[in-house]
Amino acid sequence: MKKTKFSESQIVAILQEGDAGLPVAQILRKYGISQATYYNWKSKYGGASVPELRRLKELELENAKLKRMYADLALENAAIKDVLGRKL
Repeated sequence: MKKTKFSESQIVAILQEGDAGLPVAQILRKYGISQATYYNWKSKYGGASVPELRRLKELELENAKLKRMYADLALENAAIKDVLGRKL
């Protein structure tokens, strides 16, 4: 997946310019983005502030960490059950 050249805080600032009344066409030319990109950002980040995005990112990282921990424990549990099943 291609990484965007704009950070999340920059994206929020761009969207806030649009909310402030600046014409979308002018924003697109100013930042060199397509109309589809602008509206995708608006659907994803619309109404969010920078602190909310940081918190969301932290929660996503924590969630990924917990999923990895669960996968490791489930694998270990399955291995233990397999070993116990063979002994009996």
